[in-house]
Amino acid sequence: MFEGFEETSVQVEEASVLTRYGGEGPPVLLLHGHPRTSATWHRVAPLLVERGFTVVCPDLRGYGRSRGPAPAPDHSGHSKRAVANDMVAVMRSLGHDRFALAGHDRGGAVAFRLALDHRDAVSRVALLDCLPISEHLSRITVEFATQWWHWFFFAQPGTPERVINADPDSWYHGDPESMGRENHDEFRAATRNPDVVRAMLEDYRAGLTVDLRDEEADRAAGVRLRCPALALWSLRDDLEDLYGDPLEIWRDWADDVRGHGIDSGHHMAEEAPDALAAALGDFFHG
Repeated sequence: MFEGFEETSVQVEEASVLTRYGGEGPPVLLLHGHPRTSATWHRVAPLLVERGFTVVCPDLRGYGRSRGPAPAPDHSGHSKRAVANDMVAVMRSLGHDRFALAGHDRGGAVAFRLALDHRDAVSRVALLDCLPISEHLSRITVEFATQWWHWFFFAQPGTPERVINADPDSWYHGDPESMGRENHDEFRAATRNPDVVRAMLEDYRAGLTVDLRDEEADRAAGVRLRCPALALWSLRDDLEDLYGDPLEIWRDWADDVRGHGIDSGHHMAEEAPDALAAALGDFFHG
């Protein structure tokens, strides 16, 4: 994977962030979702390098081979704001003060927070298979609670760790053929690590507490995305089924948003890398 890329561990204020980077040209930051690592981008990143970008792929705080602080009672150490600050520090350490940005799933929530909090740093943001956390929670239905029940299970203290770590291979499903063998091996090593499992759960616990409060404060203050935004969603996942047109929701948060569905299941970087890289490349080139 990642032929021609460099790999380093970047020390930031509270975390150590495993980072892959390669290419030449305008910088692009790619943020993975749950329960993946930066390796999920192994098919997309080289395609963006071919299109003339410098591509940076980190493991989010606590995921994969990145490490963060011990969990705090208020979950702030794993908040989207804390992780977004990590990402800005990583990019600055590589010499990039301003960059384009894409985030998938939980990485999409980090990308959204980063673009809100660091307006001068983000030129364009792509939001993949995600909505603002507060929008999900304000639209809870029986269908949402049935399909996304893990959000609320993960929020329980202690129990999810015991359940997941008893048999992580059964809990976290992954197909080495569709994922790519090396990507799958990296994902499997991460999900077998109890410290990684705890950090991933803290991500969700932060989502229902500190992250929700941060978004509600932004909404009350009229804070919006000012940079161009691209929303992409998997046509063989449930985002559109649950909410209708995701663009209608994102327009409440963004001045300039466009987007469309991708013919893929949820993990679009692995399942539809050509379509995703084409959409991101066109958008980032402007």
